[in-house]
Amino acid sequence: MKITWLGHAAFRIEVGEAVILIDPFLSGNAKLAAAGLDMYKAAEGLTHIALTHGHGDHLGDTIALAREKNVPVSANADLAAWLKARGVERIMPGNTGGTQRHETYTLTFVNALHSSAVMEENGLSSSLGNPNGLIFHFTEAPTVYHMGDTDIFSDMQLIDELHRPVIGLVPIGDCFTMGGAVAALACRRYLNLRYALPCHYGTFPLLDQTADKFITAMKGAQTEVKAPQIGEMLEF
Repeated sequence: MKITWLGHAAFRIEVGEAVILIDPFLSGNAKLAAAGLDMYKAAEGLTHIALTHGHGDHLGDTIALAREKNVPVSANADLAAWLKARGVERIMPGNTGGTQRHETYTLTFVNALHSSAVMEENGLSSSLGNPNGLIFHFTEAPTVYHMGDTDIFSDMQLIDELHRPVIGLVPIGDCFTMGGAVAALACRRYLNLRYALPCHYGTFPLLDQTADKFITAMKGAQTEVKAPQIGEMLEF
């Protein structure tokens, strides 16, 4: 398994022939461009897109990539219908608690404490269903839990019991998600991760600019923190 952090909450996961982009906020992220990457490099060989929710900094380049590369997009049912109305032909709608079966992995939608809406051209906000975390079970690779945008909640312990994630993609930036210290508490109290990769920080001025708070609060934990640079690929 190869996991590349593409900045913010965007990740590229490669397992066998599957190349999955999660929350592909790429062309709008100046930090990704500064790292020498663009949407096309990040999406090379793309086979699937998965979305945690419909905010613009997660929806990102989904429509453009799905149209150009003709790949399926997994998202909650409301968001999937919204994408379908905008020319995304291959949608895979789901919702909290449901599991989708793909060629080499399954994807389960789990809870996240956040919101999910998009600003339309008329200036009005349209609800795009519930936000989610995403659990990826692979046939021959570790289970990955992308928490989405969320605060801590005690049912993370139940998610751990049901799915036994090995790798957690953890939002830590504060303001719009839990901050580093609270994210560390979530990992230490409710989850038995082998690895935690922090995300959703450093992108905008309102967010914490480094992973330092999370790294400090995770010292001594059984979970190993890996904080890659944008564009850095990790192998598991």
